Amino acid sequence: MRRCFPLALAIVSVTGLAAGEEKLTNEQRIELIRGLTAEYATVKAQLPRSKKDLPFHSTGEYDKEVWADAWREFGPAARVGDLVQVSKIEIQDKKIVLEINGGFNSGKPKWYERIEVGMGTSGRTTTIGQPTTNAPSGTSIALLFPGRVPPLRPDDVKKMLAPILDFEKRSAAETFMESLPPEFQEAVKEKRAVEGMNRDQVIFAMGRPARKVRETKDGMELEDWIYGTPPGRIVFVTFHGDKVIKVKEDYAGLGMAAPPLDPPR
Repeated sequence: MRRCFPLALAIVSVTGLAAGEEKLTNEQRIELIRGLTAEYATVKAQLPRSKKDLPFHSTGEYDKEVWADAWREFGPAARVGDLVQVSKIEIQDKKIVLEINGGFNSGKPKWYERIEVGMGTSGRTTTIGQPTTNAPSGTSIALLFPGRVPPLRPDDVKKMLAPILDFEKRSAAETFMESLPPEFQEAVKEKRAVEGMNRDQVIFAMGRPARKVRETKDGMELEDWIYGTPPGRIVFVTFHGDKVIKVKEDYAGLGMAAPPLDPPR
């Protein structure tokens, strides 16, 4: 037995080093579950529905193509600017799974129609209306760690999820603005459209157009959004599909005829 003791001690030491990572205590698990369940967040990146948990690393990185595949297959759980709710928390060995809006099989969530939020220190409450765009269903996000889930507080998890979810309850407009590339943000500030923008981004920058005109040119179906009326400055924003391919400004003099209106859609 004495001869075996040093070997046994070495094995215990090595095992202790391999498993020496700090792990959550029961109290910390309870704090995470209480601190995150039923929390609301504004979506900062398109959130797809998915039968499988959407992988998101604790470093803030995620495979956007995997998320895009889920979006194409099952559609959106929420779009940028939507308000969503964490409906359930499950803490596993190397990940924390956050169920959003009741998960994949939840159907259309109705929770936002009954939310009341305190206003300042007066104790008064106000009911929140529907988000700017409806979040049609739920999904689940797996927050992945390289080893065991370390000791964490709810605020730590919120910071890790900051690239996709904003728990600060800022306005949808602020969140949408932050989701845009820098060149688009600059254009929005200047209230102009640039090539590469989609329809939502153009509306965010310039509002809805006065007129829309469709035409087929060289086999391409194009749609012009026209801002302004003669006389004065007119901006033509040309879309192919959902993307801006051309922006043209002109100044119309008196007597210039405006393009015909399309039927309202």
